[in-house]
Amino acid sequence: MSTISSSHPYWHVDAFAGRSFSGNQAAVMVLDEWLPDDVLIAIGGENMFAETAFVVKDDSGEADWELRWTTPTYEIALCGHATLASGHVLLTRDGGDHVRFRTRKSGILEVARTGESYEVGLPAIATHPQAYPEAVALLGAEPQLVHRNDTLYNIFLFEDEAQVRALDPDLRALGEFGVEQFACTAPGDNTDIVSRVFVPGAGVDEDSVTGSAHAALTPFWADRLGRDSFTAHQASQRGGDLVCRLERSDAGDRVWLGGECVTVVEGTFQVTV
Repeated sequence: MSTISSSHPYWHVDAFAGRSFSGNQAAVMVLDEWLPDDVLIAIGGENMFAETAFVVKDDSGEADWELRWTTPTYEIALCGHATLASGHVLLTRDGGDHVRFRTRKSGILEVARTGESYEVGLPAIATHPQAYPEAVALLGAEPQLVHRNDTLYNIFLFEDEAQVRALDPDLRALGEFGVEQFACTAPGDNTDIVSRVFVPGAGVDEDSVTGSAHAALTPFWADRLGRDSFTAHQASQRGGDLVCRLERSDAGDRVWLGGECVTVVEGTFQVTV
C-alpha cells in the first residue's frame, strides 16, 4: 500500500471577526496539487472546524486559485467564511486587492479588500414561501414565516432577536433531515438583522458565522427592508458581524459579505497516510 507523506502551509483564521476567539474558525491549506478526496475529508476531521479550505493554483485561466471545502465529515458545495479566510490568507501573504477562486459547484468566487476588512462575493440564493411543519416542530418556537429553496436552505422568520436567542431546537432530530441548513432570523436589536444557523446533519450543531446562509438571508431581507445593504449579527456562542450587500444583475444576483479576519495560527500541516 502506497504512503502519502507531505507538508503543507497551514493557517487557522477567525473569519467575520475583529478579534481572536470570535467569528467562525476556518483552516486554510495551500496545496501544490490535490490530495485524494478521502484525505481532504480526513484533514477536515482532524481540524474539527466547521470547514477546512484547500487551495491549489488554477491553470484554467478563469481564476487565480482552485478552492474546495470540507466539513469534518464530507465535502460541501459552498462556504462563505472559509472563502473569506482563504482570501485573507492569500492577500496577506501575496499582496494585491482581490483574488478569484474557481470552485467545483459554485462557480467563480472573489474576495476583495475593503480598507481593513474584506468582502466575499457569493451567488445569491433565492428562497420562496413553503411550509415545513416537520422542522418547525423541532425549533421550540413558532416562526412567522418559512422560506425554502430546492436544495439545502431553510429560513425561519421570528418576531424579534430575543426569540431567536432563546431557541433550543432538537438538534438530534433536525440532523435526521440530512445536511440542510436551518437559519432562524429576526430584526436585530443593535444590527439590522440577527440570525442563528443550525446544520446538525453536517456535523455542525450550531454554526458560528455562516456565509452561505447569508447568501440566502441577504435577498430575503433586502426585499423586506427595502434596501440592498444592511448589517447582520449571527448570535452564536462566538458571535460574528457582517455587512450584507445584494448586487442585482441580469446575469445573476450576487451577495457580497463584508467582515474582518484574524489569523490565530500559522504553521505547517504534516500528512502521512
